[in-house]
Amino acid sequence: MIKKIKIGGFEVKNDNKLFLIAGPCVIENRDHALYHAKMIKQICGELSLDFIFKSSFDKANRTNINSSRGVGIEKGLEILNEIKNSLNVPVLTDIHESYQCDLLKEVVDIIQIPAFLCRQTDLLLNASNTGKIINIKKGQFLAPWDMINVVEKVKSTGNEKIMLTERGNSFGYNNLVFDLRSLVEMKKIGYPIVFDATHSVQSPGGLGNVSGGNREYIPYYSNAAVTVGISGIFMEVHENPDVAPSDGTNMIRLDKLKNILKDILKIDRLIKEHSIGNYND
Repeated sequence: MIKKIKIGGFEVKNDNKLFLIAGPCVIENRDHALYHAKMIKQICGELSLDFIFKSSFDKANRTNINSSRGVGIEKGLEILNEIKNSLNVPVLTDIHESYQCDLLKEVVDIIQIPAFLCRQTDLLLNASNTGKIINIKKGQFLAPWDMINVVEKVKSTGNEKIMLTERGNSFGYNNLVFDLRSLVEMKKIGYPIVFDATHSVQSPGGLGNVSGGNREYIPYYSNAAVTVGISGIFMEVHENPDVAPSDGTNMIRLDKLKNILKDILKIDRLIKEHSIGNYND
């Protein structure tokens, strides 16, 4: 049975229309986060695209000890709560420690489990016990079918509000590749599937003391991903990625977002309206 999840005022399912998870990689400050949330919401409104705002209060897995990590959990949740209530958009952020779950549950709609931590049992259980939607990023080191075991950990708490996100696979040192088969295989598990276009073009630690990446591939990867028939696209966005404190090489420029989304949505509609690609259903 294909699972569906209600998020805010819309329903997420692999054969429903696409939705977008987007925002700057890290919360830099209140005004910066609020500006991006407003602009992305406006673009999504013009495209009739459901939108979830994402940004991190802490980047706990930076390459370098001296790298900027964000505004912290207290200030971050205050900003996310303002965005949620003032713009009426669902919000998503990631966690790294089990204790953070109880702090997040009163604010966020979706708790995200980072790829590096997707097998951390206590983290998964504490997150799922909040009753929130859990978005689990597939580890770069895992086969897509291995995510069945991750899903079972969350389901053991009685929480089946689960989304699975593909974000590339390790292919040698400092290199990720996007394997379309991963989306096909994870769809078989039955939960909504999201494609993370940002981190699939990352080169972890590729610049020595920071990660690199190649944002020019994001539109092509995204176009390919929606041919499988998935629920959503995850795309980090910044008005000037070249000066962003985290993942700048992997983020889409805000002024390029609308045209990229237009093409993605054309393909998504073609696939879903004409039932193309349902070879395993």
